[in-house]
Amino acid sequence: MKPSDLNLLQSVSAPTIHPDGSRAVLSVTRPDFAADAYVGQLWSVPLDGSGSPRRMTRGFADTQPRFSPDGALLGFLRTPQGGKPQLHVVSAGGGEPVQLTDSKMGVSWFSFSPDSARVVFSSRVPQHGRYGTVDGVGPGAEDPRLISTFKYRANGAGYTADKRSQVFLLDLPDLDAEPWIAPVGRAKEEAGAAAETTEAAQAADGDASGRFPAARQLTDADADASAPVFSADGQHILFTAALHHGADEDLVSDVYVVDLAGAEPRRLTNTGDASLLGASHPTPSSDGEWLYFLGQNLSGSGTDFVARNTSLYVLPADLNGPVRRLTDPEDIDLAEGGIVAAGESAVLVFNRARGSVELLRVDAGGSRETLVDGARVVHGAAAAAGAVVVSYSDGGTIGDAAVVEAGGLRQLTDFSALLRAETRVAEAVEETHASRDGYPVHGWVFLPEGPGPHPVLLNIHGGPFAQFDCGYFDEAQAYAAAGYAVVQCNPRGSAGYGQDHGRIIKEAMGTKDLVDVLAFLEGVLKSHPDLDAGRLGVMGGSYGGYLTAWTTANDHRFTAAIVERGFLDPLSFVGSADIGWFFSEGYTGADPENVLAQSPMAHVGDVRTPTLVIHSEEDLRCPVEQAQRYYTALKQNGISTQMLLFPGENHELSRAGTPWHRRQRFEHILRWWAHWLPTPANQISQA
Repeated sequence: MKPSDLNLLQSVSAPTIHPDGSRAVLSVTRPDFAADAYVGQLWSVPLDGSGSPRRMTRGFADTQPRFSPDGALLGFLRTPQGGKPQLHVVSAGGGEPVQLTDSKMGVSWFSFSPDSARVVFSSRVPQHGRYGTVDGVGPGAEDPRLISTFKYRANGAGYTADKRSQVFLLDLPDLDAEPWIAPVGRAKEEAGAAAETTEAAQAADGDASGRFPAARQLTDADADASAPVFSADGQHILFTAALHHGADEDLVSDVYVVDLAGAEPRRLTNTGDASLLGASHPTPSSDGEWLYFLGQNLSGSGTDFVARNTSLYVLPADLNGPVRRLTDPEDIDLAEGGIVAAGESAVLVFNRARGSVELLRVDAGGSRETLVDGARVVHGAAAAAGAVVVSYSDGGTIGDAAVVEAGGLRQLTDFSALLRAETRVAEAVEETHASRDGYPVHGWVFLPEGPGPHPVLLNIHGGPFAQFDCGYFDEAQAYAAAGYAVVQCNPRGSAGYGQDHGRIIKEAMGTKDLVDVLAFLEGVLKSHPDLDAGRLGVMGGSYGGYLTAWTTANDHRFTAAIVERGFLDPLSFVGSADIGWFFSEGYTGADPENVLAQSPMAHVGDVRTPTLVIHSEEDLRCPVEQAQRYYTALKQNGISTQMLLFPGENHELSRAGTPWHRRQRFEHILRWWAHWLPTPANQISQA
């Protein structure tokens, strides 16, 4: 693919299945250059093969579809162009969607009650005087922020303590009722005189006009409450938050329960003396007997997060029994996709495994069945009336839906047909090569068209506890189309291969992980004689930016490099990054000499490789100062270097930045490689 083909990448959401099992609904979203935004609608997909997928809404950006339990309604979030996502519902049989919220900062999540009469949702509530809540007071005129905590901002969200995510409850209106009509003249004047509401109601927004149903705020703690759902009996709300004493100094989170009157929430997890958990995703079972949740063991300190796999836990639905862990964190990592109720006591969960994401069915007794495995990445799933539908990607699709059957997957959609028709999809060749100590390193090679010798780009993933997977990857496809062989692997430190594989670089970054990526590269070069071992580039983002910078300080075989959104100085990271207060010590330790021994910034004087530094100005995960200082040091040392800065973007630029910025990023990357590693398909224009 070319940078201009980004608008062909159609991403598919987690599906929802109508309770009668007749059809699924999902959202399909793509980058749109004309709008410079992500646009998409809801699609209805029959499960019996009796018809083709059909676009059923025409909003600017319609996402997160969910059928009500009785099958009468379909809820979803609609984001208007330039606006915030708001909760809408429409009759499952079709019709005009009805907007239920007008939240100042948008709705992020919602769930129906078991009786389909109410809905619970989460929305950020801004402090009065901030974020446009007072006319004429813009961001630069707001009051100063007095900060006394570690946790006060997050990448992509900015400051968080002044706009906490809270839980709201509303009764669903009669969709057949008379629609709201905007008053005019004397009626408008009278309505304006009666329009005073509470700040919480304004934030929800149940406004005085009567246009939107009034929502009742159930939480008001100085902490984010996320993913609220109803209990199986419909009498309580379950959600995730960190409300305990000392929450600012650890990574512990809990499942809480609150009754519909909004009384004080009760903590359901981390109530004993066992290791502390990062708990999330409370999910009642279909039979109402069990409550499931996900948890990450943080040991007794509450901050031991490095390479900790996520497990499935269960407790009785009456909330009075013991908590049991159902999956082994060494063998299973359920960090993707959440939990889906799947009939009776069973749930569906998503397991990261050797560059794939599998779908597992687990019941309250701990019995486990693998429903989907192989060379694919399952992103979401739904279950109803005995049917299981998944959204997934593989080497040939960025996103599609399929029914899970005994013989495998029966594909329902083909949203990547145009992508395959208009671009060449380079095959991901799966390989394993021995590291220098014999350890097997698993990864992939993407080969360009035509005869070699081809220049090679070693691409390193972020994390580090993440994985390159077998799904369609726009980065590898864009570089392969430009004439480069792309090499990428999951070295020690990565996810998907067990906790020991991930934890071995704790306080030893740039050791075995560096050896692994170089050994994998060397193995690929030996097994592919059409690759040019004398024309090598190396690149990566976040932790991949770290390891790229560390590579060029320790190995000088590469013609050029790209360091993107890098973790480059563990010392300054502590005070500048949203996660710096725990991340640096977790990975590089607390001993100053040992930290410097793992720091690319401390060894920048050893770099000889021309380097392009890419960063986003609003990146709070790896703040822009990391790039600026690294770039300046390279320039002071006489290294050929450039720095590319993106305004208005954060750490997620390459995955979720605006379409034009993502396109420009690709164009600049290919320009850099055209200068240092030109190919017949990628050369500097002489015009």
